Amino acid sequence: MLVALALYAVAGLVGGAIPANDAWRPPAEGVRIFVESNGVHTGIVVPKVAEGVDWRPLVRPEHLADPRYGGHTHLSFGWGDRAFYLETPTWSEVKPATVLAAARGSEDTLVHVDHVPEPIPGVEVRAITLRPEEYRRLADFIRRTFADAPRHYRGYGPYDVFYDAKGSYSFRRTCNAWTGEALRHAGVRVGRWTPFPVTVLNWF
Repeated sequence: MLVALALYAVAGLVGGAIPANDAWRPPAEGVRIFVESNGVHTGIVVPKVAEGVDWRPLVRPEHLADPRYGGHTHLSFGWGDRAFYLETPTWSEVKPATVLAAARGSEDTLVHVDHVPEPIPGVEVRAITLRPEEYRRLADFIRRTFADAPRHYRGYGPYDVFYDAKGSYSFRRTCNAWTGEALRHAGVRVGRWTPFPVTVLNWF
């Protein structure tokens, strides 16, 4: 088991170090998005309205435990296995059985959405500027992750919510791999396989 975990870690770090969209460079002006991490899960933070993309009809304030947080200007999107999301919001709550079950594969996935003010870049938050067409490709990828007519579920606090999602979760396609996949789809320079938070953040 330890050897398998070590090989997985090495493979993930190598995959995260090999660039996709290698010629991409950020424009001087455009749509400012953010990539954030809590040490376990990464998310993509976008403005609620920008370049013809309006998230408000899909992600509504009334879905929150406290709709007042719907007044924030930005949304943080993440994706992952339902059990892993609900049972491991932080490293202190990671259970080996949950990790192993998710690693084997799951069709039961969720989109996690936080209503947030515009983030301040730092160690766990990186700002990225996208061209309008790149942002629209990113938004299309995120929208297509939602299930058709998704149900919503109470989040960790008053400002976040979960939605039914599409896609299969496994050790190959983790929540962080989804973040990298979304950025690659937009055309951003990022690793070819990003299973860990560090393999996403180190590019920005």
